[in-house]
Amino acid sequence: MAGHSFFGDVVALFDKAAKHTNYPKGLLEQIKVCNAIYKFHFPIRIGNDYEVIEAYRIEHSHHKLPTKGGIRFSMMVNEDEVSALAALMTYKCAAVDVPFGGAKGGIKIDPRKYTPEQLERITRRYTAELVKKNFIGPSVDVPAPDVATGQREMAWIADTYQQLRPNDLNALGCVTGKPLGLGGVDGRVEATGRGVYYAGREACSFKEDMDKLGLETGLAGKKVIVQGLGNVGYYSAKFYQEEGDCKIVGIAEYNGGIYNPNGLDVEKVFQYWREKKTLQGYPEPGTEFIANSIFTLEKECDILIPAALEGQITADNADRIQAKIIVEGANGPVTAEANDILTQKGVLIVPDMFTNAGGVTVSYFEWLKNLYHVNFGRMDKRFEEANYQKIIKMVENITGKSLSDTEKKALKGADEIDLVRSGLEETMVRAYNRIRETKMQNPNIEDMRTAAFVYVIDIIAQDYLSLGIFP
Repeated sequence: MAGHSFFGDVVALFDKAAKHTNYPKGLLEQIKVCNAIYKFHFPIRIGNDYEVIEAYRIEHSHHKLPTKGGIRFSMMVNEDEVSALAALMTYKCAAVDVPFGGAKGGIKIDPRKYTPEQLERITRRYTAELVKKNFIGPSVDVPAPDVATGQREMAWIADTYQQLRPNDLNALGCVTGKPLGLGGVDGRVEATGRGVYYAGREACSFKEDMDKLGLETGLAGKKVIVQGLGNVGYYSAKFYQEEGDCKIVGIAEYNGGIYNPNGLDVEKVFQYWREKKTLQGYPEPGTEFIANSIFTLEKECDILIPAALEGQITADNADRIQAKIIVEGANGPVTAEANDILTQKGVLIVPDMFTNAGGVTVSYFEWLKNLYHVNFGRMDKRFEEANYQKIIKMVENITGKSLSDTEKKALKGADEIDLVRSGLEETMVRAYNRIRETKMQNPNIEDMRTAAFVYVIDIIAQDYLSLGIFP
C-alpha cells in the first residue's frame, strides 16, 4: 500500500461514475476538488516539555452550508486521508438528502499515549485554532465524532466555542455528537451502526438481487463477519444479531480476530474485549483466534461488514474474500481496484457513502434540535397518547371488548429516540432505493458504488446549476 492515495481512490471512483453523466468538465472538476484546506500546527505542554501537534480541517464542498464532518485522532491523519474523507462526506450528505457540504478534521496523535487532561488541552486548542480561521460554527462548519473521539471530545469543543463566541445563541449547534445534557440527541451514539443495519436489511429485501447471490431474501439466518469493535462495529454487530436474527461468526480487531462457525455472542465478545484489550483466549468452544486480524475478513460468511479503517480490502486480498455481500461500515474500506475485482466476482457491495450515513443523518437531527431549541416529541407526545386513548375507547365501545392495561400502555406517544430511529430508518430505506433505481435504469452501471456516485453527482450538479455558477 506504499504510495497509495485514498483521495486518489475517491477521485478515480468519481471519474468512473462521471462518464455516465452529461455535465460539463468544469462543473465536474468543481464538484470533486476540495474547496478549502487548513493544515496547522500548535504547541501543547506535556510534562516539562512542549510537543508540536499537526492538525487539519478540510472543507470539500461549499455548495451547501454549513459543511459537516467528523474529527479523528489518529497517527494515520494526513492531508490525503482527510481530503478523501471530506469528499466522501459531501457525497454522503447528498446521498441521504441532508443539507450539508462535506468536511473532515483530524489531529495526528495516538490518543492512547495521552492522559484525559492532555487530550482535553489538545482538543480545546484545536477548537480555538478553528475559531480563529472561521472553520467552525453552526452556520459555517459543524464537526462530529469519528475515530477515537466521542461525546467527551464534542463536549470540550462545544464548551470552547461557547467561551469564544458567547453571543452566539445557537452556539451548541457548532458540533454534534454531544452528551444529552449539552444538547445532544437521543440515539446519536448508536446511529451509524443502526444505519449500517438498515442498509444491509434493505439490500437483502430484494428477491431479484438475492437470487443472483444464491441467498434467501431477508437478513434472518445469514452469517456475518464484522471488523472493528468501536462504536460502528459494535452497534452494527449488535443490531444484526438482535434485530436481524443473523449469526455473527467472526469479529476482528486491530490485534487479532476470532471466528466461530456456530456463532458468537456479540455482547460477551465486547465485554471480553473491553476487559482484556485482545480477543485472544476468548473462551467460547470452537472459537479460532486469528493473529493477523485481516485474515478474519477472508473467512466464509454471507455478509462482511468492514467497520474499522480505510483500505482493508485491496487488490492483494480481494480474491480471497468469500462474502457475497459487503456492507461498508467504515469510510473507504474497499479500494477502487478491489471494488472492480469483487464486482467481477459478483459480490454485492453496499457502498460507504450511503451505508455509514446514519451518523450524519442523526447529527442533522441534533443540529436542528439545537437551532430550534426544543426536544423532539415534546410538542406532540401527549397529544398522540390522548388520540390513541380516544381510538381505544371507540374500538371498545364498538366491539364490546376491552384491552388490558399493558396493551393500552404500549400505545404511547413517540419519545425522542423513537422519532430519531424512525427518521433514520426512512432516510436509509429511501436512499438505498433511489441508488438502486439509478443502477437499474442504466444497464451500463455495473455496481452499486458507481450508481451511488452517479446519483450524488446529479444532485450536487443540479445544486451548483441552481446557483447560476455554471451556464
